[in-house]
Amino acid sequence: MNDVKAGKEVGAAVEAGELRKSYRSRAGEVRALDGLTFSVAPGSVFALLGPNGAGKTTAVRILTTLSRPDAGRAVVAGIDVLKRPGRVRQVIGVVSQQSGTVGLLTGQENLALQGRLYGVPPKELKRRVAELLDQFGLTEAAGRQASTYSGGMRRRLDVATALVHRPAVLFLDEPTTGLDPEGRAELWAVLTRRCAEAGTTILVTTHYLDEADKFAARVAITDRGRIVAEGTSDQLKVQLQGDSVLLELGDTGQVEQAEKALARISQVRQATAEGAVVRARVADGARALPAVLAGLEADGIGVLSVTVARPSLDDVYLHYAGRSFRQAEGSAAA
Repeated sequence: MNDVKAGKEVGAAVEAGELRKSYRSRAGEVRALDGLTFSVAPGSVFALLGPNGAGKTTAVRILTTLSRPDAGRAVVAGIDVLKRPGRVRQVIGVVSQQSGTVGLLTGQENLALQGRLYGVPPKELKRRVAELLDQFGLTEAAGRQASTYSGGMRRRLDVATALVHRPAVLFLDEPTTGLDPEGRAELWAVLTRRCAEAGTTILVTTHYLDEADKFAARVAITDRGRIVAEGTSDQLKVQLQGDSVLLELGDTGQVEQAEKALARISQVRQATAEGAVVRARVADGARALPAVLAGLEADGIGVLSVTVARPSLDDVYLHYAGRSFRQAEGSAAA
């Protein structure tokens, strides 16, 4: 088998249309997807962003043929996922949350095994393995067992293995979870370069807001199994207008009181708390700040520090989902 290609030319590399999926649990029916709809342009990095329990992994499992939806349509590289799952598996690469490499095999052997499974010719496979080891900074460790790799090296090997057969679309489910900041940066440097040079379409799920903000061409924010906002990071943040005022309180026991105090201030559009920090959205941070501080002081609420900043993706999530990203994470964990 030669390089993996799509079945036909299409406008979108990935399409999800009104995907629905429910599971049964001891607590009753859990709706993982509730009409999830989005599309991904060829050769781009697309981030499916949301807290744990938002439906991201379920969507990826459906798009990669590992699960069937209760309803809806899924197309990858022009191929209907439900009608031709075998063909879809030939044109995609997948990196799940858990490492898929074999610890007893060396890095080089893991790559070679994947290539043989996909039918890459021996001479071509040898060249590709060497190329990927170099691209992912693993050449010196190629002869070592994968079990001896650091977390960042193991993750880079996972991604390299998924690219041996040159897939049209690469799915990455929380690829940087557990990595330190340096490891995350290194992996993303390789991914963005791969997207730019080889034209690989990358769909990545993540709950790291900063990654989506910096590296994705477009982001779709999910909450409770549906898309609540989609666009470029800048587009989504500009739509909110105004500023965010972050207030660190001296007493975490006053957080609820601070939220109520802020709700009475006319300049404040929305307020939410995360630990000892209260976030308030205002039209103009510099002008609203005196009223915000005066309102809190009148209620006897002490403020340790204040920061005025432009809207972030967390503000976007708060606006569309009605709760902060961390609050959503907490409710999912509960």
